[in-house]
Amino acid sequence: MTPPRSRTLAELQRFRRPRAKRRWYKRSFRLQVMLLVGLLLAGMLLAQGTYLNHRKADIISHQMGERALAVAQSVAVMPEIIAAFAEPDPAARIQPIAERIRHATGARYVVVGNSESIRYSHPVPERIGQHMVGGDNEQALRYGASYISEATGSLGTAMRGKTPVRDADGNIIGIVSVGFMLDRVAMDIGRYTSLGWALVALMIVLGFAGAYWLSQHLKRVILGLEPYEIARLAIEKEAILQSIHEGILAINSDGHITLVNQQARRFLDLPDDHVLLGQPIQAVVPNTRLLDVIRRGEQEFDQEMWLGDHPVVVNRVPILYEGEVEGAVATFRSRREIIDLSQALTQASRDVDMLRAQAHEFSNKLYTISGLLQLDRRDEALALIHQETARAQQQMSFLMRRVADTVLSGTLLGKLTRARELGVALEIDEQSSLSCPLTPTGQEVMMSVVGNLLDNACHAALNGPHAENPRVRLFFTDLGEQLLVEVEDNGSGVPPALAEAIFTEGFSTKQGKHLGIGLALVERLCRQHHGAVTLEESELGGACFIVVLDRGLCAQRAPTLAERRQSQGEPSHGH
Repeated sequence: MTPPRSRTLAELQRFRRPRAKRRWYKRSFRLQVMLLVGLLLAGMLLAQGTYLNHRKADIISHQMGERALAVAQSVAVMPEIIAAFAEPDPAARIQPIAERIRHATGARYVVVGNSESIRYSHPVPERIGQHMVGGDNEQALRYGASYISEATGSLGTAMRGKTPVRDADGNIIGIVSVGFMLDRVAMDIGRYTSLGWALVALMIVLGFAGAYWLSQHLKRVILGLEPYEIARLAIEKEAILQSIHEGILAINSDGHITLVNQQARRFLDLPDDHVLLGQPIQAVVPNTRLLDVIRRGEQEFDQEMWLGDHPVVVNRVPILYEGEVEGAVATFRSRREIIDLSQALTQASRDVDMLRAQAHEFSNKLYTISGLLQLDRRDEALALIHQETARAQQQMSFLMRRVADTVLSGTLLGKLTRARELGVALEIDEQSSLSCPLTPTGQEVMMSVVGNLLDNACHAALNGPHAENPRVRLFFTDLGEQLLVEVEDNGSGVPPALAEAIFTEGFSTKQGKHLGIGLALVERLCRQHHGAVTLEESELGGACFIVVLDRGLCAQRAPTLAERRQSQGEPSHGH
């Protein structure tokens, strides 16, 4: 079993085919930061705004109550009001005064009553002479207190200021009640607190804007990678460092060890549980030259030294950051292994000479086939040809195993043959598969899509910067809910300015007539069958076309005899 291929930074930053639904912790780091910072700031602002506005509402309510009480106390000490209580009809004199004060102060009502709570004034004249409503007059009439209350009267719930009316001897002869309706108080509170809420909303918007900027900045700092990709890179880096055959030892600018892999421990004859990180390099490798590399900032390659009891060849490189030396790293390999490798290379050279001899022999076979045909010895020629068709048989075997549709298999076999004639290395990804046959419509669509994309890719590879080694790669699968086809080449690619125009009928970068049809046909077929075609940069260096088609183009696969028996509850009797 081969280990998974290590991915470089550039491969992580480019688009990859989604293999599974992303988990919540694999969502965009930028979105996570923006939401976390924005929601945290919004929660703090809302909590603070709620508290401050609640305090402001309490203060406004208290001030309204104090205002009502102040008006009531002013009315209670007016000589005209006190004198009116001794008249036969107090209401005739008190009502106009109370109404004038009510209009001047903006109160909802100014009610003056006697010691029995009988009204002498009221905004509704018909209620004069009736009992005051609310049941909160006792403290003023019995105890002579001035106070603020909240009660429901004949006009509704109000914030009231109540105070007793006293005669010249100090006796309680009546009561004054001034009220501001609570809905009016609420309106005043809303008017005064609306600015606070507007500021809170503005700060929340600015907070989310700042969170977005912060997320963008952090994304740039971490080179556009997601946290889980950074974690995977760290895990992969650790796995690579521990699995490579060379020893690696790194130190910081102070000469303390910051990294050591298992191979380096074996060279140093140290157990795995021996702590090396943070130790001075001289205590572990007395004859080290890494400190000299840090001091001079110069590289050293292929230097021989002894590391413990092992003769090794060492490369020493300074670690630079923004022009400053931050440390150094040394890689070393066994000198004995290099000698063994040299011997292996010598053997490989002999093998190459043998291959040259085999190539010469193969050319002789071609001449032999030509001679047999000229001598009309077709049977012998065919027998010799069959021996040389193993590669073609392997391709056919792959298509028969991985492609359930015979029409598509024939199309791919023809394209492989055509690519070989053109000198293009056409590769079919080993993970490609089509587990279900295609419907007649699906066969037409796939033949058009695959055929046009492969033809364009071969042309691009032959006319690109790597024309001496043109390569085209094909991947297709019906796993999942859609059909997926990818074709990439090592040609010149497509300029970003032409990324949309290439799917327009009649547009082509090739010279000649009757061109610009293939990609337009592919795009139209994708739209007709609920799919899409996109263009990206290829790992080979050229263009990569990704086609997604409706899974409905695949026919239902007929169940096997074992599957039918299993669905009916019968034993399969398999061997």
